[in-house]
Amino acid sequence: MPRRLTAINTTRGVNLTDRGRVADTFLTRLVGLLRDQHLEPGDGLWITPCNSIHSIGMKFVFDAVFLDKNLKVVHLMSDMKAWRASPMVWSAHSVLELPAGTILRTATQLGDQFEMRLDMGPGVR
Repeated sequence: MPRRLTAINTTRGVNLTDRGRVADTFLTRLVGLLRDQHLEPGDGLWITPCNSIHSIGMKFVFDAVFLDKNLKVVHLMSDMKAWRASPMVWSAHSVLELPAGTILRTATQLGDQFEMRLDMGPGVR
């Protein structure tokens, strides 16, 4: 069942996504954003567990926020272009991929605290 993700930077008091997706299985992590043509403001993909990413085969530039197990920002990558790879971020447990410019627009910084809210859809309690 699809889940909608709201990712909130509680340190800055700003939502980064309000209709994000979660990639938490082998297949969803493998596919990631490869099927997407772009990300609109409010879109995003939370990859968990994950401590490095790549943009091989990507069709657009994006931002990436690396989070530890407590959802604290431990690494940032702005405007990641196609055919690149991130460093291995050993302290990261997940990565939130976002439209390019989101990190700058929201003033997200290292050490910021995040909250992830999952909406399981209608009829799910």
